[in-house]
Amino acid sequence: MNVIKQKDRIELDKKVPSMPWYVEKFINYKLPDLSPSSLLEYVRDYETFFSWLLAEGLSDATAIRDIPLETLEKLRMDNIDHFKMFLSTKKEQSNTKTTISRKLSSLRSLFHYLSQIAEDDDFYPLLKRNVMAKVEIKRTHKPKDTAAKLEGKLLQEAEIEEFIDYVATGYPQDVSRNKQALYAHELNKIRDVCIVSLILNSGLRVSEVVNLNVDDLDLKKKLVYVYRKGKNDETFKTPVYFRQEAVDKLNRYMEIRQARYNPDKREKALFLAVANGQKEGKRMTKRAIQEMVVKYAKHFGKPYLSVHKLRHSFATDYYLSNDIYKTQEQLGHASPETTQIYAHLTDKTMAEAIDRRERDS
Repeated sequence: MNVIKQKDRIELDKKVPSMPWYVEKFINYKLPDLSPSSLLEYVRDYETFFSWLLAEGLSDATAIRDIPLETLEKLRMDNIDHFKMFLSTKKEQSNTKTTISRKLSSLRSLFHYLSQIAEDDDFYPLLKRNVMAKVEIKRTHKPKDTAAKLEGKLLQEAEIEEFIDYVATGYPQDVSRNKQALYAHELNKIRDVCIVSLILNSGLRVSEVVNLNVDDLDLKKKLVYVYRKGKNDETFKTPVYFRQEAVDKLNRYMEIRQARYNPDKREKALFLAVANGQKEGKRMTKRAIQEMVVKYAKHFGKPYLSVHKLRHSFATDYYLSNDIYKTQEQLGHASPETTQIYAHLTDKTMAEAIDRRERDS
């Protein structure tokens, strides 16, 4: 089990006992099919809902774990509408339309299980009335809409190599008067170039990069082995190929990894960082990689770039030379519908390329 999933499983095990017994039953039912990270999101959504039920006086229970099934059976559509209003107007919740849809979808999954799958001792459904079956959950993101939001915010064609080169040589020129920034860059330049190049030449997710171990890297075959999102088989890692452009950067990083970061012999992580006051390198965190990319992106003149947009940049470039199914497999998407984002993005990219060719001829 990778690092993030291990952490989420521990958190899940802590939270489940505070839930009603029927939620625990549902989580156990889903455990073989969903990752601990996905199940933890379910439980957090239920925590929000049950806390709201108590605050609204819709249950006489004194704690979430004591809310009976009968409370769920008595809920009306008005109650669900009020809950949706609560999610959309509560400032500290900071819920987008996508988040609200996800929370309602989590509830619908629980109610469906209790009313259609789980049975009592007499073989009757645990939940006799399912109000969530009446709730329509609109799809909030269509591939075309997502593509429109990303348009103009990705690296295209030559910019991919330009950004990698900037991390190596352009950034130190821009911060030449900042001794602290220069020192940090010199210390981590080879690692940073390697990470950025790997993402831009493979489309890996930041979580997949964070969880990479040295043994996951095969430079001869130009691939890494990762646990892909949504695949809950902890015995199998998926091979993900990277382009030749990343090989030299990876080789250079591997040459200095031990001497530069001085990891403990038991440290398996591929990408390391040495914390202030420490002598031994530890696995880089997700936040550290995200902040590293944002730092370079701002100085590069594209402050909207993020790790995920680097992944999008690779995907758009990759899709120009491959079909939707190869792109889907490379990115680890569960559905080709998600990959259709790049079909919409590349329509404009290809049109611009044709226009350039006509101007140049």
